[in-house]
Amino acid sequence: MSNTIRRTAAATVAAALAVSALTALPAAADQGHPGRDHLDWSACQGQADPRQQCATVTVPLDYHDPGGQQMTLAVSRIATAKPGLRRGVLLTVPGGPGGSGLGIPASAVKRLPRSVLDRFDLVGFDPRGVGRSTPVSCGLDAPDLAMVKLRPWPAADGSIDANLATERRIAETCARNGGPVLRSISTANEARDIDRIRQALGERKLSAWGTSYGTYAGAVYTTMFPGHTDRIVLDSNDDPDPSRVGRGWLAAFGQGAEDRFPDFAKWASAPGNPDRVADTPEQVRPLFLDLADRLDRAPLPWPGANPAELNGNVLRETMITSLYADAKFPDLARLMLAGLGRRPLPAPVLPPEQAVQNTTAVSVGTLCNDVSWPADPAGYVTDVAADRAARPLTAGMPVNAMPCAFWPFEPAEPPVRVTDRGPANVLLAQNLRDPATPYGGALKLRAAFGDRARMVTVDSGGHDVYLANGNACGDAAVTDFLVTGRRPSEDVFCPAG
Repeated sequence: MSNTIRRTAAATVAAALAVSALTALPAAADQGHPGRDHLDWSACQGQADPRQQCATVTVPLDYHDPGGQQMTLAVSRIATAKPGLRRGVLLTVPGGPGGSGLGIPASAVKRLPRSVLDRFDLVGFDPRGVGRSTPVSCGLDAPDLAMVKLRPWPAADGSIDANLATERRIAETCARNGGPVLRSISTANEARDIDRIRQALGERKLSAWGTSYGTYAGAVYTTMFPGHTDRIVLDSNDDPDPSRVGRGWLAAFGQGAEDRFPDFAKWASAPGNPDRVADTPEQVRPLFLDLADRLDRAPLPWPGANPAELNGNVLRETMITSLYADAKFPDLARLMLAGLGRRPLPAPVLPPEQAVQNTTAVSVGTLCNDVSWPADPAGYVTDVAADRAARPLTAGMPVNAMPCAFWPFEPAEPPVRVTDRGPANVLLAQNLRDPATPYGGALKLRAAFGDRARMVTVDSGGHDVYLANGNACGDAAVTDFLVTGRRPSEDVFCPAG
């Protein structure tokens, strides 16, 4: 991959002006005193690890009006046990959008090597609108909180009429109930919030470990505030294309599922597997497609689930989530076996409704406020039909309409264009077969960063790389970068194992 990015002079100037406008807001100036922590730390409510402390940071609702209405961000910390070796802060940036990050330090401290823990305070946060930060909700009806509604799975015959009605209803409900907090949610504002956290911590620079959507938020932060970054690890990377952003991330599920499904097929046909569904890997895909089609036509009652049936789209949705990690493969296999009549249906597991309301609202806010989506239904009809033929595993869902097609508000500012301007302090970590953030999108982020970044590619499947696959090569490359600051001289490929 080339370490330089070719661009026209006009594009360079435009990008520079866009970033300048984003970072030149009144609240962007550093208001902290480096070296002095301004936070009032106390025990975290409901957190299991007694070492984790919590505090709040006050940020403007609107960064154009820094003295106006304020909101709070919930922040957590596990301080290094070796102050003498302390390098600074490692901020964990959660995925989603809409994921909570407050508990990440307590989870990460169990996995990170001692050499990293000795050098960093682990810091997590709930982004604006999320969890224990100033929260937001759309107040959606329970049926619209089903994942087969929140992801726009077409009808059995490929029609998207019901999808369009659902997405319009969700958009209107969120716009009506979400209020000014929902309107303020965007990736650019998350980057500004991160810098406010940095200031409150009294740090001149911070290191960060962003995963999934957190890679895009981290990339935007290091683009808007490059001088305040130290060591940036972006793990399972989103395509940063500023013309598509969230629309491109949804579309990525089509390729991601195709890349990853063979791993499931191999596992699901292995001799001795108690959840084996077929005799050979080659049999698993047609078996899945045939079962999904059969369940489209004749769903099985599933009391207590949302929806209360096992239909083809519920099976497809389970497929998407099960491909995230090998440990989730049994979820899909057991549902297939139930659909085939070989097992009883498992007891349904529903997440708390309040948490789904919150995550959904923040996700809608981010996806719709970051960039405009096409509003013409005819375009979605055409795209879905083509994608169903090309990628039957995902049945057209990845290119279907979302609430953003009916969002009544224009984005407050253009999406941030990630560029190669700034310190060479970014390390990308990427699985070859990621179902949610495919390898092709990671290559685009790598190209956007140019010589600012290196990439560690691991011959593995699933979502999450660092300390997630048991790949010693990939883990060592990331650990060495965090501990020493040395990036590999060139991009690294780590074989399986």
